[in-house]
Amino acid sequence: MKKIYARVYQTIFKIFSYFLKWRKPLLISGVNSLLELPNIIGANNINCILIVTDQGIVKLGLMDQFLKEMEKNKLKYVIYDKTVPNPTIENIEEARELYLLKNCDGILGFGGGTAMDCAKAVGARIARPNKSISKMKGELKVGKKIPFLIVVPTTAGTGSEATLAAVVTDSHTHEKYAINDPVLIPNIAIHDPLLLKKLPSHLTATTGMDALTHAIEAYIGRSNTKETKKYAIEAVKIIFRDLEKSYLDGNNLVLRENMLKASYYAGLAFTRAYVGNIHAIAHTLGGFYQVPHGFANAIILPHVLRYYKEHVEKRLAELASYVHIGEESDSESIKANKFIDRIELMNKNMDIPDFIIIDNEDNLRLMIERAYKESFPLYPVPKIFDKKDFEILFRKILKFKY
Repeated sequence: MKKIYARVYQTIFKIFSYFLKWRKPLLISGVNSLLELPNIIGANNINCILIVTDQGIVKLGLMDQFLKEMEKNKLKYVIYDKTVPNPTIENIEEARELYLLKNCDGILGFGGGTAMDCAKAVGARIARPNKSISKMKGELKVGKKIPFLIVVPTTAGTGSEATLAAVVTDSHTHEKYAINDPVLIPNIAIHDPLLLKKLPSHLTATTGMDALTHAIEAYIGRSNTKETKKYAIEAVKIIFRDLEKSYLDGNNLVLRENMLKASYYAGLAFTRAYVGNIHAIAHTLGGFYQVPHGFANAIILPHVLRYYKEHVEKRLAELASYVHIGEESDSESIKANKFIDRIELMNKNMDIPDFIIIDNEDNLRLMIERAYKESFPLYPVPKIFDKKDFEILFRKILKFKY
């Protein structure tokens, strides 16, 4: 009965989603496209913009030229650079206070998914000053227009520039969850491949596998549409073709821009079609152990795909054909297995391990509970997991020191 309830819930939600006000950000891409941003900020009459970023971005000097252009154009800005991986409620509240203190009227998320998600959540708190972040957890609980939002990704993985989601962490409860509302979709996104030249190879790998996870989960799920399938297929094709090349040659700007595009397409796919059990496990590990999200997804992805077995063979065989894996004479099962084999080989070629090491099993029961609660009944997964399924997978994915 529980599984019937979940499928009914997912079907109703899918039908309801057709009536939401979906939009895509205005995408500006190309080498030095970042330098177009001051003119865009001025044209949108933003008097002072809050820049949400992290100290790594500041130290790398990725914003230096842009900030010089801002000053040259006499445009006001203030920087919040304390965002941490898996952005916390404290980050969001600190940035919100700075926004109000400096009388800002626009927000710029500059960085990876951390900065973009934090920027979105700040926007949600500005729009709903009397509603805490925890009260906006889940679906459609913002409901009011947020300040003008611009995002500049410096990794090619999260696709947050295309999505309605902001993923945040409660550092007290170790819970990691999403705020989902179409009002959080950014107004403008900048894809400047120059910003990714200094991205370390291991981050190129794990963020790229994050995008692959988004695309695959969107494609194999039960809430996809013709449009989301198209975006997911295109993302998978680019990632299989270019991720490992980009990992080996970070200075190739064509590859960098292609991976930004793949991340964006995957974001467009999963923001409508949703993610699934892979993300439920990854979010839990991020909340408890600060495991980087892309790294977690990369490791979890093949384990969960194999566990799904016959529930995903047809869809994975289709994706295998799109990326020219397998023979025409292969059965769907063989093609699906070859597709998963290729994912495992990509991980191996990019030095991503097969498992995640944590200290002990102390939090295992609570992690199982959290992953189950996140996935059920919302995620339109190929196979609905119960708590025993999650336990089996956690034990496959984790290695305990004690």
